[in-house]
Amino acid sequence: MLPLGERIVIVGDAFEQNLPVGEYGYVIAYDRNPDNAFDYLVRSPKTGRNYFVPSSDIESEELLTQQEVEFTTREALIDYALATYNEKLFMHIMNGEDEEAEELEESAKEPLSQAEFIKQVNLRAWI
Repeated sequence: MLPLGERIVIVGDAFEQNLPVGEYGYVIAYDRNPDNAFDYLVRSPKTGRNYFVPSSDIESEELLTQQEVEFTTREALIDYALATYNEKLFMHIMNGEDEEAEELEESAKEPLSQAEFIKQVNLRAWI
């Protein structure tokens, strides 16, 4: 639940109330009535009105800013990898492969000794 006074951005208009989508506002109250579809009362300074909105129609401005930063950073890394012909960096960014996953794949490719193979078969059979 968003705290009172939290600066939010209106990201949707589920009930078609002519909300100013993309504009910011502030949470000024909670709607605690369980029979109501709305969760918050939001004040929009641009329109000078208050709106009852469900939680799916609003998002914290801080969270949206963080997501935009991550997206921009990812795009910049992709551009850098393409400009420098760094295939390993490009694959890492696009596939999201971790170094641990790569190590596991490499260890899986190595042939197992007979004792290790039997141990793994027994473990899987027991589960």
